[in-house]
Amino acid sequence: MTVVDGDAGVRAGIDAEVLSVALARSSEASSRPPLFTDPFVRSLLDASAADESVPQSEQIVDHVAARTKWFDDFFLAASSSGIAQIVVLSPGLDTRPWRLPWLDDTVIYEVDRPEILEFKSRILSGTGATPTARYVPVPVDRGTDWTKALTASGFDHTDPSAWAAEGLLPALEPDTSDHLLERVDLYSARGSRIAVETTPEADTDVSCWLCARHWEVSVTPAEDLMTRYHRAVAAEDHSVFVDARKL
Repeated sequence: MTVVDGDAGVRAGIDAEVLSVALARSSEASSRPPLFTDPFVRSLLDASAADESVPQSEQIVDHVAARTKWFDDFFLAASSSGIAQIVVLSPGLDTRPWRLPWLDDTVIYEVDRPEILEFKSRILSGTGATPTARYVPVPVDRGTDWTKALTASGFDHTDPSAWAAEGLLPALEPDTSDHLLERVDLYSARGSRIAVETTPEADTDVSCWLCARHWEVSVTPAEDLMTRYHRAVAAEDHSVFVDARKL
């Protein structure tokens, strides 16, 4: 399996949802004051031929901004706790390996479609940007065993790791989502952490699923997250942000 599914996109196989998230991040990063900084997303958008003629709604930008900030904080907390292996599932055009202040021994594995990883690395390299930690892209095609590719790239399942699936689970079929969580649990050593975005409507209650497998879980509803960051709460936004540590 691959952790990413979607239609061919505007350019280099980048689908519309990936570009939409990047546009929202660019909008937030250029606001005053932003919840996060991203000096690289603009270069990716300029090279992607993204259609920016239709402005994004404030609700979309606020949601993506708050979500990005929440995952940023998760990564920084995991890194400061001593976790050196980071695994990002379906990162799209996110630039955390380049923009976050990682510790020197950190290794960041990004698992995504080959065309997205190649495009991002090529464009950022062309701007002179360099990752702030060891960066390992893990390209996976549809039908590829992504855990095998991850291990072949140097990932050590006996060491604690921090996993993240930002905006991924709601886009997957229930069986695929369950299989993804099962593989993450199987490849997570004690002390590992995970952060995911899900919805109450999902067939699998991620927090209960993790609790049953001896993960210590914390749940943050979108409403609480938006309030924390002083952003408007959309009535239709029922997302739930789950982070957990394996006991």
